[in-house]
Amino acid sequence: MPTDDDIQAEGAGEDKGDSAAGPPPEPADKAEAESIPAPESADEPEPSDKPKPAPKAKPAPKKEESGKKYRLSVSAAPHLKSPEDTAKIMRWVLVALLPALAGAVWFQGWRSLMLVAVAAVSAVVFEAAIQLATKKPVTVLDCSAVVTGVLLAFNLPYYVPWWMPVVGSFAAIAIAKQAFGGLGYNLFNPALIGRAVLLAAWPVHMTTDWHSHVEGAPALPHLFNISGTTVDAVSTATPLAVMKDAAATFSNPAATPEALAQAKAVVAQLTGAGGLGKLALGDVGGCIGETSAVLLLIGALILVIKGIADWRVPVGYLASVAVFMTVFGWVGGTWTGLFHLLAGGLMLGALFMATDMVTSPVTKKGRWIFGVGCGILASVIRLWGGYPEGVSYSILLMNAAVPLVDRFTVPKFFGERGARA
Repeated sequence: MPTDDDIQAEGAGEDKGDSAAGPPPEPADKAEAESIPAPESADEPEPSDKPKPAPKAKPAPKKEESGKKYRLSVSAAPHLKSPEDTAKIMRWVLVALLPALAGAVWFQGWRSLMLVAVAAVSAVVFEAAIQLATKKPVTVLDCSAVVTGVLLAFNLPYYVPWWMPVVGSFAAIAIAKQAFGGLGYNLFNPALIGRAVLLAAWPVHMTTDWHSHVEGAPALPHLFNISGTTVDAVSTATPLAVMKDAAATFSNPAATPEALAQAKAVVAQLTGAGGLGKLALGDVGGCIGETSAVLLLIGALILVIKGIADWRVPVGYLASVAVFMTVFGWVGGTWTGLFHLLAGGLMLGALFMATDMVTSPVTKKGRWIFGVGCGILASVIRLWGGYPEGVSYSILLMNAAVPLVDRFTVPKFFGERGARA
């Protein structure tokens, strides 16, 4: 029979066995939840025996070039692309002016080069200084300022003081060009504005400082010599001034027979083969770049062949002068039309000034109107104006009319009814 000690020992063993077997079983749901593996964190890599390669570094984003700026240009049609740019066009203009410059050096002297150099350098310096002062891009490398300086010098007499090209260049660049916004925005031809300013400020220098081959008279023209039946422009400046004085003599009712005879001889020499030949070649008094009609025509032909200058403007200009002088340009019964075509700055103005792409019309019909208008105005000033020459003012006046000419000569749109006003 078991004793009390045996019963206590057996109960203790049962308690021990129960405790050794572990805690009571947990509910099935909890067990299943623990059996599902927890999602791995994105930051904790999977344990692996093999070492994984280091992650590749992401390429750094490209930094935009700080100095590179993009600008959207909006302009009116037509949108045509051309391999020619402003610099190339201006260089071709300079090439076309070389024959006339060579003629100036040959017929008048090396001082012509000095005037051209001073005017061109001054124009470049003034343009760069103004653009820097106004914080605009410096565009002197397009050679437009050089062309302006050269054309200004071509409109100056041989013996003008060296500072006059500097003043003229300032007026051309600062007033006529940069004040309007720069190249492409100027209304008037800059070189002609420079010449007009000099003529208004220093008329004596601009009308008497001509070159002469006559010994002892370096400031007088050399083509004529007033002595008997020959002519020498002692009191005048150029062949145009000589012709204007002769015309005034014929229209003077108080002129003596001797004065009329001398005026007739003047006209005969100016319109004869000898006088016209010298006018064509350039062996006459006048501004350094305007005297040789032949050399100017050679240069203009280069521009027309290259498509830089439109032939309509010079043809309309010269033809209108010829027609006008055929009707009104008779002096002492002598036709002076051919003389007026070759004398003065008509060839320089018609071939290189009036054909400026910025200050001339953009339409073909407008260019005809522009050229004819210039020719009529120049003829009127030559015959009845106070100055013997009217080319510069004729072009400037027509420059002012260019916006109006363009407005009324724009071709009508396709499908538009009726004529466009």
